[in-house]
Amino acid sequence: MASTAPRRLAARSSEPETRFTALTTHGARDYDALRAALGDPVLDAGLLERALTHRSFAYENGGLPTNERLEFLGDSVLGIVVTEALYRTHPDLSEGRLAKLRAAVVNARALAGVARTIGLGEHIMLGKGEESTGGRDKASILSDTVEAVIGAVYLSGGFEVAGALVHLLFDPLMEEAAKLGAGLDWKTSLQELSAGRSLGVPEYVIEGSGPDHMRHFVAQVRVGDQLYGHGEGRSKKEAEQQAAETAYREISAIPLPGQELAGDDTVDAPAV
Repeated sequence: MASTAPRRLAARSSEPETRFTALTTHGARDYDALRAALGDPVLDAGLLERALTHRSFAYENGGLPTNERLEFLGDSVLGIVVTEALYRTHPDLSEGRLAKLRAAVVNARALAGVARTIGLGEHIMLGKGEESTGGRDKASILSDTVEAVIGAVYLSGGFEVAGALVHLLFDPLMEEAAKLGAGLDWKTSLQELSAGRSLGVPEYVIEGSGPDHMRHFVAQVRVGDQLYGHGEGRSKKEAEQQAAETAYREISAIPLPGQELAGDDTVDAPAV
């Protein structure tokens, strides 16, 4: 990506988000380490503070603005940058294959992993309840905050600066996704594995919780008379995919009759 000096747009800098002061009731905060991990992009201090404000903290401190609007914006920016990158990098792949690659990169678990690599959790402002229940390492909170930070960078420096941040954080995931093979669609892979071992058709057992606007799903897979795997996500599809992945690995690790596993029982997804 060509590098040009980004300019801040006056229209953007006058939006309500930028008037959110970087001085909260807890005083000034030091985000130098986080900024460095982000590649030191153009990033308004108030927008960064907003991006790190979880609704639980906002509600406990007089109804401060939350990071949810920035999350909404950042999700779209992330999606278009990743989609364009995959489109240009893999000119021979079909639309369906590209969609699977994107899904392997843009999902709550992958975003949470990115958040952990840059130490984002320690900077998130949480309410006492979320703090006490391990909110700083919850995949849903981490993934939402990554998107909010991307939204904040977009408003601060524009699309080029936000795109550079997305590439910095997600290029390794895009490269890894291209090598996943069957891992691009664990549900299909699990179904093929189950059929090959005459175990029957996988059935997903799903439980949902939370309000309509913030649902959380937990899934397991019943294959035959056994439950395998575990998955969580903000949608049934995401929870099912995660459950399918762990179930695939669990079943693959079970030796066939008369077969013994080698010393290394690590199971890789087969190439497609």
